[in-house]
Amino acid sequence: MTTSLADLPDGARARLISVGGERAWRRRLLELGFVPGTELRVVRRVPVGNVLEVELRFSRMTLRIDEAAALQVQSPDADAATSAARSAGAGSPSAEPDA
Repeated sequence: MTTSLADLPDGARARLISVGGERAWRRRLLELGFVPGTELRVVRRVPVGNVLEVELRFSRMTLRIDEAAALQVQSPDADAATSAARSAGAGSPSAEPDA
């Protein structure tokens, strides 16, 4: 299940799925390391200025909450659940007999 980066609580870890927003903004975020597949962590929310501090690739950056809303992420728990469901389905017997 995906959600926006702005919706994550402090300390939450997630994997970046997609970067939205205007083309110039997306390009700048990609240059800074916000590449789909990258793991990141919400360090804290700063009420003054309405910003979110994010850690990724051994760096910390701040984004405005409304800018962070354009970033879609998936929690590692969801990744593990998806992998477990796939592996459980992989071992199930086929409906058709082997020929």
